[in-house]
Amino acid sequence: MDNAAQTDPETDDASDLSHDDPERRQSDREIEADESGLTGHERGQIKDNLRLSAITVFSVIRREGEEELHRPAMSLWWSGIAAGIGISTSVFAQGLLHQSFADHPQRELISAFGYAMGFVLVVLSRLQLFTENTLTAVLPLLAGPNVERLWRTARLWAIVLAANLVGTFLTALLIDVFADPAHPTLAGMLDVSRKAAQASGLTALLDGIPAGFFIAAFVWMLPSSKGFEIFVVGLFAWLIAAGGFAHVVAGSTEMFLLVLHGEIPMLDAFALHLAPTLVGNVIGGTGLFALLAFAQIKAEI
Repeated sequence: MDNAAQTDPETDDASDLSHDDPERRQSDREIEADESGLTGHERGQIKDNLRLSAITVFSVIRREGEEELHRPAMSLWWSGIAAGIGISTSVFAQGLLHQSFADHPQRELISAFGYAMGFVLVVLSRLQLFTENTLTAVLPLLAGPNVERLWRTARLWAIVLAANLVGTFLTALLIDVFADPAHPTLAGMLDVSRKAAQASGLTALLDGIPAGFFIAAFVWMLPSSKGFEIFVVGLFAWLIAAGGFAHVVAGSTEMFLLVLHGEIPMLDAFALHLAPTLVGNVIGGTGLFALLAFAQIKAEI
């Protein structure tokens, strides 16, 4: 690769700002003068310990969003189906721990760790999860709103959400057909699903808002979390389950299990649970976090 093309995002942001701001330019010169006596190794240590600026994080996620908006529809579709299957690991692992710690006083908090497993699998595998795109795909639209980006965002959302739900339904169907009805893990998964189904309508919508916000938050944190991504994703996914909040994709596995088990009608699963949760996730991810994240850097771009 041409060395001239290798640039540091943090340095680029700083130089752009200093070019526009005389006070920042003077401050940079003073810092450079103070560091003139440092060795190259010491300067490298300073650079390695600098946190990414907000505009650098925005630029990283915006670039990822632009790439996702221009991916072929079939690539988004198959990645979304894989994400739907993968996120179902959350329900499996949560049901497993729920059943294994049946007599433990902190059963719910422990089983919530299982809920994090599917998110770790999907996010670190770079699969298409709808709620990630409530931030990633929206930042390019906020930065440069136009009809083309709006259409591409709607296209991405529609394909990925549909594919995620197909993936979770296929997983629930396979579990219903092949799993031993007497298996304790299946009983745990159904218990977890029944508890999730208790929230419906407005309650499901309100429970979906914090979940959407937390998903967008860890997506924003990932560029600054090199080497610790698994902990960032796992912690916030655990918080969603521990707090009793609702995620439309993981929750769809739970609802489809109950539908196939004959406990709720399919129409109720969508109208009373998944649709309100979807609205809440979008409000939390786009309506709150994405807009706030963009507002803090709007004056710098």
